[in-house]
Amino acid sequence: MPQDLPPAGGYGAVQYKRNLPARGFRPAVLLAGMFGICTYGFYKVGKGIREKNELAREKMWSRIHLIPLLTAEEDRDLVRRHLADQEREQRLLGSQTSPYNSDRFVRPTYATVPVSVTK
Repeated sequence: MPQDLPPAGGYGAVQYKRNLPARGFRPAVLLAGMFGICTYGFYKVGKGIREKNELAREKMWSRIHLIPLLTAEEDRDLVRRHLADQEREQRLLGSQTSPYNSDRFVRPTYATVPVSVTK
């Protein structure tokens, strides 16, 4: 009995690999998209930091410009208290005695604060 031989020219190629389509984007496209998103995020963060610094600078300058107004208000309050103390002294003692060398108002060096506040 004759032996079976392969056909002339050989057998056809056997497909052993699966021919599945690639799912999703190519890695280069994903990398480019991620780079673009990160670049946009860093851009927005940079703008936010710049805005925060600008607001802090504006706040500082507004406080600097308010210092003379607040100082004048504090001076008016101190003069009002000083004149009230003099008036109270005049009422209690009948005369105005001064332990100071001049009549010029001098801002007190130390402020007295009550130990307990009652309402």
